[in-house]
Amino acid sequence: MNFEIFLQSVSKIEQIPLPGQMSQFKMSPPFRLELIEQQRKAMKTSKKAAVTALFYPDEKQVTKLILILRKTYKGVHSAQIGFPGGRREEADESLMHAALRETWEEVGVPIEDIQIIKEMTELYIPPSNFTVYPFLGISSKTPRFIKQDEEVEDLIEVHLTDFLDEISVSSVKVMTSLDKELEVPAFLLNGHVVWGATAMMLSELKDLLKKVL
Repeated sequence: MNFEIFLQSVSKIEQIPLPGQMSQFKMSPPFRLELIEQQRKAMKTSKKAAVTALFYPDEKQVTKLILILRKTYKGVHSAQIGFPGGRREEADESLMHAALRETWEEVGVPIEDIQIIKEMTELYIPPSNFTVYPFLGISSKTPRFIKQDEEVEDLIEVHLTDFLDEISVSSVKVMTSLDKELEVPAFLLNGHVVWGATAMMLSELKDLLKKVL
């Protein structure tokens, strides 16, 4: 989709109510409710993080979304696909600022180049005890991405049309944090399997965009 057409349509999103948890649950792993019950007490003091779902034009003015492949490390989100973002620090004046700062640090897009259009529905992640706050943002400039080598293995530039295509939704077997192989709903984007919290946030984003595009 041409980026100018995307911009004209996405401007309507500010006035549209969020699809919310019902949309997120479409891509929820089957064990999520069990994990949440186990973490019910911990949820009350969960850590806070923020991420940016950033859309932008490529060199041909085609609309894309940036995702990242995280490095392999000893942690629950090792080698997973996600949005640029991370933990809110004490110096962050707001969750939105945390999302923008982390996006700058992880993929090199300056804070001043990003316009936040809407705050999406927060999502609790039981394995890491984080509540993540996603923000829908746009950059009218074609970014010159610079990945943070310490944390980011690769940058994944997804065509908006591929993301919105129903063929991108599937189910796959993955090894979960419960040390079990289970079938979970997932997005298949640029040859990568995207499941779990990121897929749930993408689901709400997709449903929201389809209301205006």
